Amino acid sequence: MTISSLTRSTHSVLNRLSSIEHDSLFVQQVAAHYKLPVIANERCGSWYVPPELKGGSAYFKSTDGHQGQWRFSARRLNLQVLDIVGQTGGRPRCILVDSTRRGKSMPDALSKTVPIWCAVMNRLLFDGESGFCTPESVVGRSEHSQIEARLDRFVSEAKRLQLNLPFLRQKISLPLQPIWITPSAPLPSLSTQSTSYPIICLTASHLLSNPSDPSTTYIQGAADDSEFWQRGLTSSFFWQHRSTLLSSTEDELPDLIQSLLNSPKPSPNFHSATPAVFRNSNLDSSTTLIKPTQNIYIASLASVGFQPEDYWDAIIACAPTDPFPESSKNDISNGNDNKPLQTRILHLPCPEGKLGSRYLRSMLHAIPPFITSIVQQSYPHLVQADEHTHPRILFTCPTGTDFAAGAALVALCVCVDEKGRLVMAEEDDGEALGRDEWEAQGRVRGDVIARENSRNGQVAQVAKNGIEAGKGVGRGSVSAWRNTGVDKTFVRQRLAWITQSKSDVNPSRETLKAVNIYLMGRGREHVRRDVK
Repeated sequence: MTISSLTRSTHSVLNRLSSIEHDSLFVQQVAAHYKLPVIANERCGSWYVPPELKGGSAYFKSTDGHQGQWRFSARRLNLQVLDIVGQTGGRPRCILVDSTRRGKSMPDALSKTVPIWCAVMNRLLFDGESGFCTPESVVGRSEHSQIEARLDRFVSEAKRLQLNLPFLRQKISLPLQPIWITPSAPLPSLSTQSTSYPIICLTASHLLSNPSDPSTTYIQGAADDSEFWQRGLTSSFFWQHRSTLLSSTEDELPDLIQSLLNSPKPSPNFHSATPAVFRNSNLDSSTTLIKPTQNIYIASLASVGFQPEDYWDAIIACAPTDPFPESSKNDISNGNDNKPLQTRILHLPCPEGKLGSRYLRSMLHAIPPFITSIVQQSYPHLVQADEHTHPRILFTCPTGTDFAAGAALVALCVCVDEKGRLVMAEEDDGEALGRDEWEAQGRVRGDVIARENSRNGQVAQVAKNGIEAGKGVGRGSVSAWRNTGVDKTFVRQRLAWITQSKSDVNPSRETLKAVNIYLMGRGREHVRRDVK
C-alpha cells in the first residue's frame, strides 16, 4: 500500500466522524465543568457541540487572523455573543468552540480573530483603552505588537458602522477577556470576583505529536473543510444519526449515508405554519424586524406561513423554486383593497451556493421598483412612509441568513433613509419602467439564466423564464437613488442594521459582492434609468 493510499484510508469519513465524537467528549467535559453556554464557531464548531449543549453560533474566521491579514470584520460583527454572555446570570461568560488541523495547537480564529474582536468591542463600549491579549504560546511578541498597532484603525472602522452603542452597553457591563483552553493543558479556574467577562476559547482538537504517522486513525480538526468529505452530511444530521453512523463499517458508510439522506422527511409547509399576524402585532419570534426600520423584516422560508386573515404587504423570496404556488396566490388576498397575493410577491430564483449569489446579482435591480409599486398601491398619496402607515415587507430565503440578507441590504441602501423610513421619489422625478418593460427584462434575464443552467448541468426550471423577477412591478417612480454617497462604508452601515437585528445573519462573500456590484458598479444603471 502506498503512502497516499494510506493517507486516504486514514482520512476516511468514518475516521473523521469517530475523531469528531472523540473531540466532542472533551467539549462536553469543559461545558460540564464550567456550567456555561456553549457557542459553536461556524462552520466546523457545530460538529463538536451536541445540540442540547449548543447555545448559539458565532462566525469568527481564521482568515481574519492570518499573518499580515489581521482585521476586524464589518461583515461578521458577532454581536449575538454579547447577548449570550449577558444572559448567563451573575456570571456573564461563555465557551466558544472551534478546532484546527494538524500542525497547530489552536485555530487563528481563537488565538487572534477573537482577541481582536474583544479589544475592539471593549474600546467601543467602555471609556479608555482596553488591554489586548493573545496566547503567548501561539502568538509571538512581534505578531502581537503588529496587531496591537492596528487596533486604533480597527476601532475607527467599527465606529464608521454607526452601531447603536448605548443599546450594546445594556448587554454587558464589563470588558471582555479571552481565555484559551486546549486538551493538552489543565482547566484554569475562573475568578468569581472578576473585572472582566471571560470568553473561553476552547480548541476541541488534540495536537498530534506525530501527524505524519499513517497508522493513527485520529484526525486532528476532522470537521474542517467539511464540504470536501461530508457526502451530504451536516452537523445536525450527524448528531441526529450519530450512533447509526458510527456503528457502521467504512464500506457500509457511503450507502448508509445515502439511505439516511433519502429517507422520507416532512417537507416544510409554507402555508400551514403559524404565521405572523401583523395587524394584531402578534409577531412570530422567527421573523425579525430590521431596526431602525418599522417595516422591513427578514425570515427563513420555513417560518413563513399564510392564512386568509394574515398577510404581508410584500414578499421578496429568494429561492430555487417558487415557494408560493399559483393556486395559493389566487386563493389568498391581503385584506388591503383585496389585492391578490400574487401581485405582492417578487420571486428571485436563486439556486443554493455561489451560483445562487451570481443569479441574485442579475436580479437585484427588480427590488427597488417592486417596493415602490407596493407602496404606491397601498399608499398612493404617500411620499415618505411614516411610522404609522408603513407597509410590511418581508425578505426571505431558505436559511433567512444569506440571499434574503443581500436582497434586504439593497432595499436598505436604495429605499430607506438614515432613520429607517421608506423614501419615495416624487412623481416628477422621472418616469419609471412599466410592468411590461420589467417583465420583458425579466424574460431576457431568464433566458440567460436558463442557458447558464444548461451549461452547468443545473436544473433549468430554476429560472422559470425569469418572468417572476419582474412580476408584480407596477408603474411609478422608484425610490430616489441614495445621492452619490453609496460606497462600501455606507453599505457596511446598512449591513450592520441587519446583523444587529438578526444575529445569525451571515451573507456569503459572493452575496455581498453581488450587492456591491449592483450598488456601486454596472448594476447601478437600472436604478439610474428609473430616476433619470
